[in-house]
Amino acid sequence: MTTPASAPSVVQSTSPCPCGSGKTFGQCCEPILKQERKATTAEELMRSRFTAHVVHDYQHLHRTYLPTSALPYQEESDLAPMNWTRLVVHSHEAGPKPDVAYVDFSAYSVEEGAEHVLHEKSEFLRVKGDWLFSRPIRSGPAPLKSSQPKIGRNEPCPCGSGKKYKHCCLAKA
Repeated sequence: MTTPASAPSVVQSTSPCPCGSGKTFGQCCEPILKQERKATTAEELMRSRFTAHVVHDYQHLHRTYLPTSALPYQEESDLAPMNWTRLVVHSHEAGPKPDVAYVDFSAYSVEEGAEHVLHEKSEFLRVKGDWLFSRPIRSGPAPLKSSQPKIGRNEPCPCGSGKKYKHCCLAKA
């Protein structure tokens, strides 16, 4: 018998953590969800928020989201939970200030038999010692950066014509 998508996922303390850290749920996200300890980094909070989505711990999502963290939690009955399957953290980087950090990640879900991915870079802020999800900075993968140096308009054209780039191939582009 399969579990309906709306039923909370039961994860045992000895099971692998849904966040993909390689640790058990009891060593990784469970103590954060149960408020036995705080997330020490923005990445750790991101992982706990993903796990909260998996196990349908909406109170954790509420208290770790900057706009709602100071408000009382009110359960919403019309939520349509998604079947989140895995998380890949691409990078965790410090922000311009010590209490700001960014996490670039892909969260995978399955809906109607098809896998979907949410690729996002998110901002996290540390407020009174607690890391909170602030806002998404970018949806989708990072823009590609060219590995070739940019050719200046007045440099010789790389095609070898002997003309300046602006009078040769730049004009054709």
